[in-house]
Amino acid sequence: MSTKLQSIYGLKFNPFRPDIPDEAIYVTPAVDAFLRRVQMGIVDGGYVMITGDPGTGKSMALRLLTNRLSTIRDVIVGSIEHPQSRTMDFYRELGELFNVPFSSYNRWGGFKALRTRWAEHIASTLSRPVLIIDEAQETFTSVLNELRMLASKDLDSRQLLCVVLAGDARLVERLRSPELQPLGSRMRRRLALEYASREELLACLDHLTEVAGNPTLMTTELKSTLADHAAGNYRVLMNMCDELLSVAVDRELPRLDEKLFLEVFSQQQARPPKAATKKR
Repeated sequence: MSTKLQSIYGLKFNPFRPDIPDEAIYVTPAVDAFLRRVQMGIVDGGYVMITGDPGTGKSMALRLLTNRLSTIRDVIVGSIEHPQSRTMDFYRELGELFNVPFSSYNRWGGFKALRTRWAEHIASTLSRPVLIIDEAQETFTSVLNELRMLASKDLDSRQLLCVVLAGDARLVERLRSPELQPLGSRMRRRLALEYASREELLACLDHLTEVAGNPTLMTTELKSTLADHAAGNYRVLMNMCDELLSVAVDRELPRLDEKLFLEVFSQQQARPPKAATKKR
């Protein structure tokens, strides 16, 4: 597929897949402003929250944030891989992320060791380590409260971490609950992602096709049709584009146009459901 993309369309990569290079990600002004605010606040630490419905750009915003923070000297960025862990497993994952030995029989020892590790890092670099938790709406309440206590020092006057929580609307609702309200009130930076406008979807398509190496990959009419059918959802838009590109490569078409859109998606919608198999 990659060879055909290059030979037929001159593309350096498939611009519609989730694994596009970080530098190719489309950045809206709102996301860019949020990222700058987080970068400026990394010295003080605290809590950051990114929320939005599926397909509104949370994963890409996290990738951009991770990439930008990683370029700052001496900043350590760790990401939780299993947000559904219970407290002991959460401590074990923190220990691995920040290179702190942890004994499952001594949680208090792990608590102290992690705080000491972070405090020493702050003293030597003047920047906070960063912990990212994606799908944070899945995290146990006990774990979130443990993290709040773990990252707080000197009667809550200092933060030992910069914590980034990302999730859907359930995260917002959970942080309003009495059990998590102390954590919710500590959010210093918030990015609430909404469904994209038609103009944003078109700008995204223009950006991706240009950085991938072929700004004329799609006709203007096709881009408009795709934007009208994506319901403001970047993921839906990318899935449709990827499907069209796959068909175009298979047929070795010179360009993606509205005719191809009608052929591909009209056939899918017109396809009758399979009849149930009768048992004999």
